[in-house]
Amino acid sequence: MLNQHSSGVAFTGSGSARLGTVLTNDDLSRTVDTSDEWIATRTGIRSRHIAGPDDSLASLGAEAARGAIARANLTPQDIDLIILATSTPDDLFGSAGLIQAALGATRAVAFDLTAACSGFVFGLVTAAQFIRTGTYANVVVIGADILSRWTDWSDRRTCVLFGDGAGAVVMQKSDRDRLLGFEMCSDGSMNGCLTLAYQGQAKPLTDTVAHQQGSFAPIAMNGREVYKFAVSRVPEVIEKALFRAGLTPQDVDWLLLHQANQRI
Repeated sequence: MLNQHSSGVAFTGSGSARLGTVLTNDDLSRTVDTSDEWIATRTGIRSRHIAGPDDSLASLGAEAARGAIARANLTPQDIDLIILATSTPDDLFGSAGLIQAALGATRAVAFDLTAACSGFVFGLVTAAQFIRTGTYANVVVIGADILSRWTDWSDRRTCVLFGDGAGAVVMQKSDRDRLLGFEMCSDGSMNGCLTLAYQGQAKPLTDTVAHQQGSFAPIAMNGREVYKFAVSRVPEVIEKALFRAGLTPQDVDWLLLHQANQRI
């Protein structure tokens, strides 16, 4: 329920972008010990879109944002804030600014938000707070990743799971609040179950000062633990979000979940 000083939040436009190159399960079966049947029965995945050498995260995110802005009957100049949820920016300093420039959204503040699989949801909640406090009226939230560049394509346990794409929504100030409820949680103790970790070696700068220089390792995952966490904790979070919204599971028409795989 809104107080007299709060604005409601409405979702007024959505957009998406995906790459033209498709990698099928049969394609993967020619590079690692797997098959279409093995992948499909365990994950529900038949194919995934893959970024090419000349594709960028920023161009992918900008395409999704353009679609969302157009469907909201706005122009880039109407946008106050751009939030990019990604774990794979083109530049470690962030890609939201690149998207802002590509859109020509010169009035907009832009920043990256990194929360991996939960990033888009965290972005929605963050955007809602800016709108509800009256700070901004028109916000674009983008979820985009090019995970194929950080996948170990020789590891059949993980290479079948990841692809590339982007989605975006426009959220606007509204008299009626359309974000009925949300619940967020974090459990840092499970961090080691899914990593895209920095690895480096210590190198001396002087006789008394050393530094570490290296690169990021490919995605590594403990699939069993990720599965156990998802099927036990996600239902709890859904129930709490429904409670905050004053709803029951029987009231739900659509359940749109993170696309980790069909079994989860």
